[in-house]
Amino acid sequence: MPAQKGKDLLIKIADGAAGFVTVAGLRTRQIAFNAETVDVTNAESTGRWRELLAGAGVRRAGITGAGVFKDEASDARMRQVFFDGDILTYQIVIPDFGRIEGPFQITSLEYRGDHAGEVTFEMAFESAGQLSFVAL
Repeated sequence: MPAQKGKDLLIKIADGAAGFVTVAGLRTRQIAFNAETVDVTNAESTGRWRELLAGAGVRRAGITGAGVFKDEASDARMRQVFFDGDILTYQIVIPDFGRIEGPFQITSLEYRGDHAGEVTFEMAFESAGQLSFVAL
């Protein structure tokens, strides 16, 4: 896969009849997939090598993003989603790879500001249910 522009990795939030809208002004974003393992090693394991149970571990996805809010409305919406503890449907678009969609909860919301600069934020999302994947 050739190099891709970082700005093309998008995080979108479900917005009723409008479908999905891009979350405000993310300058950096990252998605990580993790799966726990279930160890089933026993006294009869060949050569005492660890054995894992396929498909049994808990899977999760985590997303982080940082940037600036494009307007007061987007700032207010994401702040309210965080304080309400809502689990909403998000869509993550990874160029030349695919689209991930499903429920996420905002688990961290941080604001930062430099004396001579704009106010920035960092947000973290954790998956809260089954995710679907569609290849592009």
